Amino acid sequence: MILVNGVLSEHVRVFDRGLMYGDGVFRTLLVREGRPLCWQRHYDKLCTDCAALGIACPAQDRLLAEMGRLLGTTPDCVLKIIITRGEGARGYAVPEQTEATVILMTGLIPQYPAQHFSDGVRLHLCATRLAIQPRLAGIKHLNRLENVLARREWSDPEIAEGLMLDMEENVIEGTMSNLFLLQGSLLYTPYLGRCGVAGVQRARIMELAGRLGLEVKVENLPLDRVYDADEILLCNSVFGVWQVRELEGKKWRAGNLATRLRAFLNDDALN
Repeated sequence: MILVNGVLSEHVRVFDRGLMYGDGVFRTLLVREGRPLCWQRHYDKLCTDCAALGIACPAQDRLLAEMGRLLGTTPDCVLKIIITRGEGARGYAVPEQTEATVILMTGLIPQYPAQHFSDGVRLHLCATRLAIQPRLAGIKHLNRLENVLARREWSDPEIAEGLMLDMEENVIEGTMSNLFLLQGSLLYTPYLGRCGVAGVQRARIMELAGRLGLEVKVENLPLDRVYDADEILLCNSVFGVWQVRELEGKKWRAGNLATRLRAFLNDDALN
């Protein structure tokens, strides 16, 4: 089901700036038994990302009311929230007065293979590089062409995700996920101040790491740091946490950090 500005519809006008320029932001989250998991975190990030682009974020009460209409019929689903700047005339200049377009849509929860969680996943090293643009760093904006091009690089169903680097060969993220490296009792995650998406699940893991006796460090991470890691983890708000078992011929033994983190994250899912 899809709501566009509170109306059941599958259409937006051609003058919507989200369609014309990718001028907007989005969130993707899991819903279980009609409850959007980590809702307050997702809404706060939605507000932060909208503010970074100068878009008025819809009030939380409005979104919850519209979500309620959808989730009554699909209580277990993936929910996507899209906020665009709204409609405007041709040209990049932002109109003085705009009204945000709000799109809510539900979809089936992906059924990932069980071995992704038990054995880990294979990772592709993407040739497509992320451009450095601090003004957009961390934001989940609608222009995701770099991710689209990176995802086109493989068709092997045995490869679950692709690893993306920036123009200076620093590891940044997966095409749809954030990244952590475990070395001893230190948990490293890439610095995202120049490009990449700072996801909600990444923030949760950074907060929970201390409960597992781990110290989190945010740094620029060249590719050789990935190959030297004890464990590599991927995360997002839909699949949760996966361990990487193979990247470009390098293999890792199964560890237990992904399993331990999933337990903590599941207990904390409504916060």
